[in-house]
Amino acid sequence: MAEFSFDVVSRVDAQELDNALNQTRKEIEGRFDFKHSKTSVENTPKQITIVTDDELKLKNVVDILQSRANKRGVSLKVFEYGKVEPAAGNMVRQVITLKSGIAKEKAKVLIDAIKGSKLKVTSQIQDEQLRVSSKSKDDLQKVQLLLKSLDIDFPLQFVNYR
Repeated sequence: MAEFSFDVVSRVDAQELDNALNQTRKEIEGRFDFKHSKTSVENTPKQITIVTDDELKLKNVVDILQSRANKRGVSLKVFEYGKVEPAAGNMVRQVITLKSGIAKEKAKVLIDAIKGSKLKVTSQIQDEQLRVSSKSKDDLQKVQLLLKSLDIDFPLQFVNYR
């Protein structure tokens, strides 16, 4: 009998995040409360940096970013907010780090949950992802439901279902 498997990963869809950031920038340009403010939203593959006039505007930018990301299907669990710090010229800055990959400790928690379910599946850690395999597709689907129901602080995606 054939062996079926899938990988559990935690990734950020870079294109959707980029679209959400562009929508955020566009909304900031058009909003009246941001007129004459020096607000900027910059990003690298690993982090987003928001620089603006005061903490109220910063909070508004974060709210806009969260709503745009949510609408684009980017989980809000990928954002790890740094502390608000002063920037040059009486401005404030906040760095938002993007979480990706499953750390070894967190992968062990997922494996323990899978083993606790008593399903006939095998799971193993491979770099920053988890491979789950079984002879039964039904067991794999039960594992997916189990992992979706867990209360964890990072998003999960299921890929390479074979």
